[in-house]
Order: sequence, then structure tokens, then C-alpha cells
Amino acid sequence: MNRRMTAAKGIAFAAVLSLGLAACASDSDPEESTGEETSDEAMGDAEPLTIGTILPVTGTLAFLGPPEIAGVGLAIDDINAAGGVLGNDVGVEWGDSGDTTDPSVASSTATDLIGRGVSAVIGAASSGVSLSVVDTFAEAEVMQISPANTAADLSGYGDFFARTAPPDTVQGAALGSLVLDGGHMDVAMLVQNEAYGTGLRDHTQSAIEAGGGSVVYGASGGGEEFPPGETNFGAQVTAALATEPDAIVVIAFEETVAIVNELVSQGWDFDGTTYFCDGNLSNYGDQFDEGTLAGVQGTLPGAQAEEDFRERLNEWYAENEGGELADYSYSAESYDATMLAALAAVKGGATDGRTIADNIRAVSGSEGGTEVSTFEDAVAAIDAGEEITYVGLSGAGPLNEANDPSSAFIGIYAYDESNEYSFEREIEGSIE
Repeated sequence: MNRRMTAAKGIAFAAVLSLGLAACASDSDPEESTGEETSDEAMGDAEPLTIGTILPVTGTLAFLGPPEIAGVGLAIDDINAAGGVLGNDVGVEWGDSGDTTDPSVASSTATDLIGRGVSAVIGAASSGVSLSVVDTFAEAEVMQISPANTAADLSGYGDFFARTAPPDTVQGAALGSLVLDGGHMDVAMLVQNEAYGTGLRDHTQSAIEAGGGSVVYGASGGGEEFPPGETNFGAQVTAALATEPDAIVVIAFEETVAIVNELVSQGWDFDGTTYFCDGNLSNYGDQFDEGTLAGVQGTLPGAQAEEDFRERLNEWYAENEGGELADYSYSAESYDATMLAALAAVKGGATDGRTIADNIRAVSGSEGGTEVSTFEDAVAAIDAGEEITYVGLSGAGPLNEANDPSSAFIGIYAYDESNEYSFEREIEGSIE
């Protein structure tokens, strides 16, 4: 049994959204942890930093777990290879988030991680899961950094929550624009009824309507959402197709398999008419007949993972988990979240959650400073008394006052005859 499983057991918009296409627990007094003390001065005084994870090992988002886990694990290996944090190796406590169909999984994991003395946690993947545990972590002064939460409800939630994925104000605008670019004006939306689903729906709907289109099924206020974990979509698909849409947007997790099968049985032509998002952008392969998803497009926050990064992720996952990665969704964001937590501790000279919370925006670049892309270079700059801007693998901009990325890439992907998706282009969104 691998070590992670063992541990698991024990963006409508008030601000201006601009979219440009591109081809492309210490003994220190928290009040004294202001970044004035360099890492050299603090070495030997700080407790070793322990980072926890609350990522999906089980549940409807389990397909996102492997790349996110690999991102965290690889980052911790890179940090420790560069000397660790304040003279000590970083430790990790692995935990399962489950999904919103069984909140007890995340609740139990949060309690367990706090008991194990973590100062920061990476996760959750589901916004609904994070909303169920974010207060628990904050009360314990544990910094939570999600690599995948996009619900707008989490923007500015509190000092102890940040994310490296953009809010749905960005992805919703991109997804809505993608639908309109396909020439579609009457859009049906099949949406799961929780914070992520309804939030992304609302912002996608706003973009569609701003472009002159309309949502003919599944619109905000219509009461046509389905509960997470639903398996029978006959009634929903029948009702959606009765509105005669020229496009369908599916905002769901694992439920997507049942939705697709029902759409097939009712004769829907997917090619150029169907759109997925980050919650269901996955390689389905032989789960469907060959060619079923050909022409389907989808959006995924984050820059396309570079080839060398993918290779290193695969090596880490094979060595530590004994498997292969099927995709790389939110792997870069997970890597960056882990790096930001460690760098915030270095800058603050202590490893407690309050210090990380107080310094995470600064190391992300909110104060400007020397651009760095590796942990080693970042520590050297901090020790030299410089402000830094960590330029992460995800391409996200510095954290803003809401602890959201100030800019981020949204990848556009398309499915082929093998029911697998590939990268097409990127849209960069910024929040001003």
C-alpha cells in the first residue's frame, strides 16, 4: 500500500474582466513574522514545515487526484533537494477529500490533518468540498491553498484561503465566448447543483447573453439543475432537447459519462455542438464508442503543462504511486500552491499557518520584485533582502487582495475520434 493511501485512511463580474487571445506551528510570535527575518537568520529556530493534502482519492473527482498529488509530491521533492525550508526538509501528510456526495470524508480528513500538525494544506479540488472545510482550517490557523477551486464564493473568503486556479468569472467568460465563437445562440446547460456547477453556469450564461445568445434550458433561476451523484438523466436530457438547442454545455463531474450515454441514446450529434469544462475534461477512451466525442470542445484553467514537467510528474508518480498519469489537469497549479506555501514560510522566517498566510501574497509577486522560477533562486533572493515574484508553472499572475490569481490562462481543448482531448490554444484572462 502506498504512503498516500495509508495517510488517507488514518468567474457576471463586478470587476473588469479582460480576455486577450494568445497562441499560446512555530514558536515564533505571529505578529513578529512579517518577512523581516531572512531564512538564514531563522534556520535552526523554526519547526519543520509539514504540508497536508485534501485531494480527491475517491469520489466523482477522483480522476483529478493523480495529477494534483503528483504536482504536490514533485514540488516537495524539489524544495527538499534545494535545502528545504529554513534548514529542514518539508514533510507531507496525504489526505482524501472525497466529494460533496459524502461530506464526512473531507471533514474527517481536515480534523486528521490538523491533528497531525500541518501548517498548510493543498486542496480541495471541489469548491463545494472546500466550502465545507475552509472554516475548520481557518479556525486552526492552517493555510488552505486550492489548486483547482473556481467558485466565485471563495474569492476573498478569508486570510487562510488562497488558490492558484482562477475564479469562474474567468473560465465562465472563456467558455461562453467559445460557445458563441461556434455560432451557437440557443444553448442548453446540464448543470450539477452545487457551488462549482451553479457558479460556473452563472458566469458562462452571462457571457452567452452578453454576446446576444440565450440559455434555453438549465438557466439560473430555472430550477433545472441535477444533484451531484445523479445517475439517471433521461428526464433532464429529454427536457433539454425539447427546447431545440443548437449547443449543449455540460457542467458536471463523473456524472458526465451517464449524461453522454443518454444524449447518445436520444440522438444528439456531439460534433461542434457540445462543450465540457474543467470538471469533466478527461480522456474517456473506450468508455464510449469510437468517435462519440469527436468535435467536443472544453475549457481548463491553467497553462498547458510543458513536456519536461509532464515527464517529471510521470517519473514521480510511477516511483511513488506505482501508476501512470492519464492527464495533467491542475498539476502545475498544485506544484505552484506547494511552492508558494514553502516560500511564504521562508519569507516570514517561521512555518506556522499565520506566517504563511501573512506572506503568501508577497511571494506570489503582489509587491513586485525579482522574478524567480525555482525554489533555490527564490530563497537566494529572499536572503538578499529582495521582494520576489514567483513565476509558476501554471502561468498564474500574483495573488490579488482576494487571494485569487490576478491573471490566468484558460486552455481550450478538443476531442478526437479516440474520445481523448488535446490542447488547441490558450485564452489569458485577467481581473482588474
